Amino acid sequence: MKVEQIYTGCLAQGAYYIESNGEAAIIDPLREVQPYMEKAQKAGAKIKYVLETHFHADFVSGHVDLAAATGATIVFGPNAQPKFDVHVAQDGELLQLGDITIKVLHTPGHTMESTTFLLVDKMGKEYAIFTGDTLFIGDVGRPDLAAKSHLTVEDLAGHLYDSLRNKIMTLPDDVLVYPAHGAGSACGKNMSKETWDTLGNQKKFNYALRADMTKQEFVKEVTDGLLPPPSYFPLNVKMNRDGADSIDDVLERGLQALDPDAFEAAANETGALVLDTRKPEQFVKGFVPNSISIGVDGGFAPWVGALIPDIKQPILLITEPGREEEVVTRLARVGYDYAIGYLKGGFSEWEAAGKEIDLLESIPASEFSERFKGETLEVVDVRKPGEYQSEHVKGALNLPLDYINQHLAEFKKDRTLYLHCAGGYRSVIAASILKARGWNNLVNVEGGYGAIKNTDVPKTDYVCPSTLK
Repeated sequence: MKVEQIYTGCLAQGAYYIESNGEAAIIDPLREVQPYMEKAQKAGAKIKYVLETHFHADFVSGHVDLAAATGATIVFGPNAQPKFDVHVAQDGELLQLGDITIKVLHTPGHTMESTTFLLVDKMGKEYAIFTGDTLFIGDVGRPDLAAKSHLTVEDLAGHLYDSLRNKIMTLPDDVLVYPAHGAGSACGKNMSKETWDTLGNQKKFNYALRADMTKQEFVKEVTDGLLPPPSYFPLNVKMNRDGADSIDDVLERGLQALDPDAFEAAANETGALVLDTRKPEQFVKGFVPNSISIGVDGGFAPWVGALIPDIKQPILLITEPGREEEVVTRLARVGYDYAIGYLKGGFSEWEAAGKEIDLLESIPASEFSERFKGETLEVVDVRKPGEYQSEHVKGALNLPLDYINQHLAEFKKDRTLYLHCAGGYRSVIAASILKARGWNNLVNVEGGYGAIKNTDVPKTDYVCPSTLK
């Protein structure tokens, strides 16, 4: 028996490869399915099942493509109603895979079709659970993504409480817990950076699994402090439920190499968003006017989902040469299928062609400190509220990047704005969005708060994030 977690850091997402005696199952696959097929082929195994723990909101699964390419059966749990051929399993149903058994445990709460898959080895030992978004390491799935008019967030949280107590916490303590996400995912509130654990440890340290916790207490704690989910979440659910274009078609559409003239013409003719995925420190030194910076080496796909409201928005790409396919693929993972081409040769070709460029003033924290001494600066902290509350520049306004599109009116145009985040990635994104919408007096503080805290800029006293409510 082989169990392998395939973790994708930028999505904080775990897919799983399970193999026994020449048969394999893939749990919650990403959209690009070739790596799973190659893994099975190398092992001489046939992919028998594609198991989906629920209709994912934060990424587009590769279940349909993988089943079409391998002949595998797609399996969802009870209540799932997809618009393609699947096997909707019953609670308690047993799926044979080589010498092992996978038991279907219906665990509604995160969504009503949410299902945990229990792996039982050939000796009959309950070995591991693949919990999807029902149980994370240190947290549980948010119960507000599937709420309908007849089903409140509190109703879903109640279902989640019952699922955890009646289906999961009754299992042996040495059972391994393999969730669909880790720290950085918006599918929970406070996940651990660890990506697996034993159930016994989770019973000790996961706040939501306290033995003496009442349902009322659970509902209150799980629903308290939930930030609004990214706007692309419902659209990804729809794509996972209804089916999506083949990743091959998406790549063919997006990997159109355009010279500077053709790139400029395409932008003008289609109204495409120009997305620059280079490093922030490259972007500030020169960029195509009105382009948006979201560096591919940061939390790229989730930030695209949070900041580009229209999932069908045509997108033209500026990448580091050689990374075009990677960028189109990572856009497709979160349902942004309408990349229509990229700037051949990258930004240097745009410069060489004599095209107009724009710049963003970017200063080190030491210079920011000197300017702070000389005048009253308009400082905008684009970190998350918890980061800001923990410690911040005195007098700084907190306008989190996550919700910048909803709060543009709060950014002053008649003052020079000094923007910072924690390390410099998010502030450049924010500045590019503002610049594209007519803000011209912007200064990025390099290194963000991590650099500012080492200067004598006045700061609030530090408060441990764990004590914040």
